[in-house]
Amino acid sequence: MAALTRSRPADIVVSPGSAVFDLAVPLHRHFGHASFRAGQEDLVRAVLDGQDVLAVMPTGSGKSLGYQLPAVLLRGTTLVVSPLISLMKDQVDELNRRGIAAAALHSMLPSGERQRALTAATRGELRLLYVAPERFASDYFLRALDTVPVARFVVDEAHCVSEWGHDFRPDYRRLAAAAARCGRGDGGQGRPAVAAFTATATPEVRDDIVQLLGLDAPRVIVAGFDRPNIALHVRAVAGDTEKRTLLPQLVGSGRALVYASTRRGAEEAADTLRSRGIAASAYHAGLVDAERTRVQDAFASGQARVVCATNAFGMGIDRPDVEAVIHVDVPGSIEAYYQEIGRAGRDGRPATATLLWNYADVKTREFLIDRGRDDLDTRRAEAVDPAELDRRKALEHRKLRRMVAYADTSGCLRATILRYFGDPAVVEPCGTCGNCARRRPLEDRGRLLLRKILSGIARSGERYGRRKVAAMLVGDVDELPEGLRQLTTTGLLRGEDGRTIERWIDAASGAGLVAVTADQYRMLSLTPLGRDVMAGRVEDVTIAPPAPRPVRSARLRQGSGGARSGGARVAVKHITLASTAEPVAAVVDALKAWRLDEARRRAVAPFVILHDRTLLAIAAALPRSLDELHALPGVGPAKLAAYGEDILSRVASAGAERSSPGPRPE
Repeated sequence: MAALTRSRPADIVVSPGSAVFDLAVPLHRHFGHASFRAGQEDLVRAVLDGQDVLAVMPTGSGKSLGYQLPAVLLRGTTLVVSPLISLMKDQVDELNRRGIAAAALHSMLPSGERQRALTAATRGELRLLYVAPERFASDYFLRALDTVPVARFVVDEAHCVSEWGHDFRPDYRRLAAAAARCGRGDGGQGRPAVAAFTATATPEVRDDIVQLLGLDAPRVIVAGFDRPNIALHVRAVAGDTEKRTLLPQLVGSGRALVYASTRRGAEEAADTLRSRGIAASAYHAGLVDAERTRVQDAFASGQARVVCATNAFGMGIDRPDVEAVIHVDVPGSIEAYYQEIGRAGRDGRPATATLLWNYADVKTREFLIDRGRDDLDTRRAEAVDPAELDRRKALEHRKLRRMVAYADTSGCLRATILRYFGDPAVVEPCGTCGNCARRRPLEDRGRLLLRKILSGIARSGERYGRRKVAAMLVGDVDELPEGLRQLTTTGLLRGEDGRTIERWIDAASGAGLVAVTADQYRMLSLTPLGRDVMAGRVEDVTIAPPAPRPVRSARLRQGSGGARSGGARVAVKHITLASTAEPVAAVVDALKAWRLDEARRRAVAPFVILHDRTLLAIAAALPRSLDELHALPGVGPAKLAAYGEDILSRVASAGAERSSPGPRPE
């Protein structure tokens, strides 16, 4: 702390509201930059003006300068609430290296060092004081804070304050009251201005931040979310074996980050790379502090080329030369994914973000949501209201479904992310993401399918979302409103997989044929081009058709008689129209009898309960779990919930009886 007393702040350089003040001089003097990045100067001036500010800017855009430069120009200490110890340490070290007096208060510091930092702040010897949000639960800290002249009260990673954000932190809920009791550095009346910063805030998160931090008529600065130098890709994979095969080539020879959903997944990814001669380190909350610090410091300094981590790693890491970010598992939300891929290409050079997508990984994410976070303090968790916890879990499941929709879309990946964050500058197609790169002219068969889908959207009155429209087209009407049950297009694509039709709708949206409302209902309508394609007036259609969906192989049991005689079990891929797998006759009969009973009970046609094609696929694959059943064509979430257990029960009982393959049902 001796260095802090030697670098006591000079007199104020600029008064709030000095719009004509030339900021280029202090920018170069204190930070060595010749010019601002896009949006930075407007942000700095907004903070200097003395009104509350909410800044939403993408990762890597230099948000921190928005409060660091004002901190050296204003009288008093800028208080910065920061959620991660490593983030505070990196920023404090860099500021002190530049001769800007800064310190941090967090649990990893010895008590004596914490006291020296707080004393320096009360004496006005600090330009910036970084504080963990947990500090505001301490009465001692709050009393000491009363004596600190605060220039600006800054909340970094402000999405943490919101239940809608991807890293909800209850301690952030104390910040509005804490800011209200702070004295202003300029001696004026009222609390100091509050500035909130985040990279990942949807419109609903922004509203939450304004309300929960008590921002007073804030100036909201929303920069474009696009990081055009990052190429976005989704690679569908059949399972872990394919992931291990692809991972080394995706990492390549440059600097890379690999994200996994679990600690074990991070370790396995690192082992895979090391087995291929690529030096890789694992990082997760289960490692001892010294090892986590070693890995983080090695990556930040450039000594470590590849780190395989859970989401515990990365916040505050400012390596400019990360060339690739690979997710071997689906992230929990688009917010988390966007922030993690934002660690690539900060130097402006081309970088790649790749998601290895397997629907089976969603179950792991659902388990993590229901169980709770790895790094959650169980003592604090017990104090959380159970009803609040249930609401939180329901929200996390909803956000996971949006992430799954991104991974599964055939539309423009970049536009999907930008639309999620409410960026008005969405351009679709972007022409550079993996899906846009797959765009090609449709042949006759694909064009006919597309025209039928567009007709279904038109006949539905253009007031339903893609799930209901797809269900109507394939004839899956048991849960549909009456207005969709009797259309001329109802069942027009009977025999097709509803999820595949949904992905065709995404592809049509990406090709500019279908418009989607920005509200929660996501209603579909045809664009003028879409109407021309539907009517056959335009036949030259360029689109990214849905890619094949790899599914982990299922085992076909050949019957108990075959098992007794040593008959082999045949492994097959996903059941498709061209599949030669034969259904087991006893299972076909059992499913037909159950289907007829269920149809009579519900007073609907048997095909509404289960299509013949789906019934045959079940009788061939003989699924033993809900996951295996869900992987088959025609078994969507609604059918799985309504009939899944009944179907598995019939398969289990009938499949145990040896029967020769039967004919296709009429």
